[in-house]
Amino acid sequence: MTEPVLEILNLRKNFGALKATDDVSLTLMPGEIHALIGPNGAGKSTLIQQISGALTPTSGTIRFLGRDMAGMDMAARARAGLGRTFQISSIAPEFSALRNVILAVQARQGSSFRFFRPVARDRSLIEPAMVMLERVGLAARSRIPAGELSHGERRLLEIAIALSLEPKAFLFDEPMAGLGADGSKSLTALLSELRHVAPILLVEHDMDAVFALADRISVLVYGRIIATGTVEEIRSHPEVRRAYLGEGA
Repeated sequence: MTEPVLEILNLRKNFGALKATDDVSLTLMPGEIHALIGPNGAGKSTLIQQISGALTPTSGTIRFLGRDMAGMDMAARARAGLGRTFQISSIAPEFSALRNVILAVQARQGSSFRFFRPVARDRSLIEPAMVMLERVGLAARSRIPAGELSHGERRLLEIAIALSLEPKAFLFDEPMAGLGADGSKSLTALLSELRHVAPILLVEHDMDAVFALADRISVLVYGRIIATGTVEEIRSHPEVRRAYLGEGA
């Protein structure tokens, strides 16, 4: 039997009396895209923050590749293979697109930042970084400061950075946010390819993208998962239709 890459068991996160994550359990299997949907305030980003190490759960277990991640900070989880993109961009805007990816390549290699060795001549950094930029369609924009890239290009740059860390799983938090129809279509195609690199836990409001991409969908409402299933199972689930899809049962 295939083991999950990521396993969440009975996860809880309380902020005082508020149960932001309420006994959540889910799995991410090899090769799949597991989408997490729910209305605003459902606790989706809070859950992703706990998985990535930005927040400490009140209780419960997070296992990644069979390893309990308790006590591991964000950097340690990234080194273990959790690749995350953020709802709000986390790139360094003053650096070129290439330099942003080079920093990730350096981190993956475990090397110190080579301030005494000109990066522009370091092929061991430039070549893998350019491969990742090419993969997401940004090779021609490699020398542009990240702050001058379009919103959609910055999303692609974040994915190139995540790819450079050679992740064993991706955590994508609202990657379609702020994209137009063409940008969403292009990014949907890219994410579909990336599942062959590593499985994806996808938090997303764009339901067209979710229904096109997801192998399974979990629906989070008020911190609790009310349903998990295939696209068709979720489309037809009466409680989901009432709570999130805005339809009658």
